[in-house]
Amino acid sequence: MTLLINRRAALVASATLLGLGAPALAQARRRLTVATGGTGGVYFVYGGGLARVLTEKVPNVQATSQVTGGSVDNINLLSAGDADIGFSTLDSVIDALNGVGAYARGGKRDVRLIAVLYDNVLHTVATTALNSVADMKGKRIGVGSAGSSTEGWADRTLEAAGLNPKTDIIRDNLGVAESANALADGKIAGFFWGGGVPTAAIRDLAQNGRTPFKLLDTSKELVEMDKKYPGLYRLSVMPANSYAGQTQPVQGIGVANVMLVDAKAPNDLVTLILEGMFNNLTDMQAIHPEARKLSLQSAAAKLAAPFHPAAEAFYKARGVSM
Repeated sequence: MTLLINRRAALVASATLLGLGAPALAQARRRLTVATGGTGGVYFVYGGGLARVLTEKVPNVQATSQVTGGSVDNINLLSAGDADIGFSTLDSVIDALNGVGAYARGGKRDVRLIAVLYDNVLHTVATTALNSVADMKGKRIGVGSAGSSTEGWADRTLEAAGLNPKTDIIRDNLGVAESANALADGKIAGFFWGGGVPTAAIRDLAQNGRTPFKLLDTSKELVEMDKKYPGLYRLSVMPANSYAGQTQPVQGIGVANVMLVDAKAPNDLVTLILEGMFNNLTDMQAIHPEARKLSLQSAAAKLAAPFHPAAEAFYKARGVSM
């Protein structure tokens, strides 16, 4: 990656000027940037926790987390060399590898998986007056940050419900925290959010109780989406009481969440990240309820996107078949 090369070049230059040589360079702190997501989502918490574990547990590493718009921002940051680790949904990765959708401008982004984390769940949040996605027609709806994976997921769900996502709703490009606030203030009739369970912003909205809302069943839309995007999305059931007032399970749409690096990321960087994670698995699993699902076996799950070669080597060395 360009950024890593530049960082290393700067360290070499500094050591040379100071006459310190290789031993001093070996002790220099390696600075890493983790591209996460918006402050109301799980990526933000998970990425911040990862940065903390790497900084506290891996010698000579200083990792910092960066607030972003989510998957699309993260992949673009990785490709530009402005981040070292990023989070994304699988559907956004596939679009990036093919240079379509939010990645049509600028062409393909060459990224690689290093770990499968947990399933993102599409939260379809609506006022009590709406009973289905189709009922959103003519309403003001939050569809996620512009260019985010949530926006793409929302558009595909609206299409599966028989709506034109560009003309049949009044679109508001809002992140999850902004969407929750807008719903509470009566400014929108519903919103989409693709994230882990629980998502802090939706949890807080439910606990506040100021504006009653419901989580819509999108299993019918999943059937239609699977015809167009076979194998990419899968049924996800949100357990009862995932959020305050949600007394029944909610069937919906899930997609795998992954951790990424640029395809040109050095092998030693990938190994360092994965050793930092799995040598400190208890600390990683304490980051968030979704992080409890992390294991060597689940992280190496076969998906429709390629792993970095160093990640494959890491898992195989730990006895995990891929």
